[in-house]
Amino acid sequence: MTKSLSTSTSKVIESVLEKDGFKKEFFRDLYDLEKDNFWFRNRNKLIIWALKKFFPQAKNFLEIGCGTGFVLTGINTAIAHLELCGSELFAEGLSFAQKRLPNANLIELDARNLPFSEAFDVIGAFDVIEHIEEDELVLQQMFKGCRQGIILTVPQHRWLWSHLDDVSCHKRRYTRDELVKKVEAAGFTVTFATSFVSLLLPIMFVSRSRKKAAENFDPTAELKLPILINRVLERILQLEHIAICNSFKLPAGGSLLLIAVKSAQSGEAQ
Repeated sequence: MTKSLSTSTSKVIESVLEKDGFKKEFFRDLYDLEKDNFWFRNRNKLIIWALKKFFPQAKNFLEIGCGTGFVLTGINTAIAHLELCGSELFAEGLSFAQKRLPNANLIELDARNLPFSEAFDVIGAFDVIEHIEEDELVLQQMFKGCRQGIILTVPQHRWLWSHLDDVSCHKRRYTRDELVKKVEAAGFTVTFATSFVSLLLPIMFVSRSRKKAAENFDPTAELKLPILINRVLERILQLEHIAICNSFKLPAGGSLLLIAVKSAQSGEAQ
């Protein structure tokens, strides 16, 4: 089931974001690329691990900015009992998500104004809040909307900023301290934070350094890899996954994973 914003509100918001550089046709590219790409597959494994380890009692889960539904599909396969809901600002994304999850509750809404209070055990936002100027407001809305806690992934390290971030409509790449402070300011207690895509950081740095503004720049080029290279990179990230699942916190990496709880009883410190 899909619920929508009012037509006028949706058009106004989408118009503003399009002027800021967002390309809704990226949903088609992502839908075709995500299921086989090493980066998306590895991130899904980390999210599923985080849900199982830190929120084993969760009965329902909301993903903010669910896009094409790739993350929710992975969770649905791995944690079948979890009731899932996905929200997305753009109806185009939800149309693809519904193909993957015909029975999921999908909602078209703005993460800066979540219309519920303590409705979900866990709320996740995966490479979403870096697109939103008012990221602190989104975190406050997540605090209001969850009962147990949140899971976040964001791009990390300001020195990795490249034309790809511009085209992807990023507002920022985070430092760990910055994200922790913003999450804590929203009322959460951080229980775990680690970098990932760490072993590939040198390759990532070289790749981003070479990317220049061009009229025909393809922001999905990094995802379109030969099968063999994609498999090798996935194997490398699997080593990271094993380390993180054994509670190692990697100090640097292209991305950052953070888990925070609403209760002061946080368990392990960040």
